[in-house]
Amino acid sequence: MATAPRPRTSTRDPEELGRRLTGWLEPILPGARITGLAVPGSNGMSSETLLFDIDHPDAPVRGCALRLAADPAAYTIFPVYDMERQHRVMSLVGEHTDIPVPRMLWLEPDPGPLGAPFFVMARAEGRVPPDVMPYTYEGNWLHSADDAERAHLEAESVSVLARLHDQFPAKEAEFLLPEGTGSPLRRHVDAQRAYYAWVVEGLAPSPLIESGFDWLEANWPADEGPAVLNWGDARIGNIVYDGFQPAAVLDWEMAAFAPREVDLGWTVYLHRFFQDLTVSFGQPGLPAFLRRDAVERRYADLTGHTPRDMDFHTLYAALRHAIVMLRVAYRQAHFGEVQVPENPDSLILHHATLAAMVRGSYR
Repeated sequence: MATAPRPRTSTRDPEELGRRLTGWLEPILPGARITGLAVPGSNGMSSETLLFDIDHPDAPVRGCALRLAADPAAYTIFPVYDMERQHRVMSLVGEHTDIPVPRMLWLEPDPGPLGAPFFVMARAEGRVPPDVMPYTYEGNWLHSADDAERAHLEAESVSVLARLHDQFPAKEAEFLLPEGTGSPLRRHVDAQRAYYAWVVEGLAPSPLIESGFDWLEANWPADEGPAVLNWGDARIGNIVYDGFQPAAVLDWEMAAFAPREVDLGWTVYLHRFFQDLTVSFGQPGLPAFLRRDAVERRYADLTGHTPRDMDFHTLYAALRHAIVMLRVAYRQAHFGEVQVPENPDSLILHHATLAAMVRGSYR
């Protein structure tokens, strides 16, 4: 499904990380040692995850997961990795809601021990819809499930968003507002503009992304709606499932204080991204799964809030994803994995979709 191998995500040596992690742990749990250290094959494109157990004579700890800020030598996807912020968000979600988040164990803000800040949490057991190959492709557990099982997973996954938005005290999320002026949505979009400027600094800009920002300005919602805690990377690929029931909600590095629809748009579009990609490669995918109308209806039933301006928020999600994809492509070029074409828009895997959205012809 790609013209290049899976992009390089780190220059770190896992064995060296294990030795340094053991050294960090010694003052906390004298006599402890790290065992079963593993780097998941599905390790993300941004922060890294390490899985391990702790062997200790008094209290062994089974099933730890460490989230390590991105390798500064690996042409990072985002300019800043605030692990204290992520740790705080996950801790607060566990405190204020019934959303299943992993139990937080330790936070290390000092980059000295492992070369970057990190936190350690209890590992969640279960299964995750795969990204590579995506769950919309044949040959994985979600695609092989029956319609009733997928419907249950969909309903419960939308319920995660509904409960998060309803249960978390909005005031407690205001610390996530980016610097600047204006409404939470205005600041969110302005922060994405700044991120895009960082991505293309010294490189070829994307006419398509810039046309997307122009479209947002021309179609700005008349009523933005109230801001709530947004999960950020709100998609089923960041949920661990026990059967078809959410058991742990992961990856909060994009958490934000923004209208509910920012999360909803991301959920809807990220599924469509995989679905469209699958169809383009000749497979039917999962056309009845996570449909926008069904997601909106389920969310409204659970919260009493009818999603508004979803054309805006779905395009905004596709635009944000395009910026990330452009950065990923430029990182591949940095490591010599791809060549930068004359038209940088072609580096964006879903450029045709975003262009159709801007034209108003995407269906």
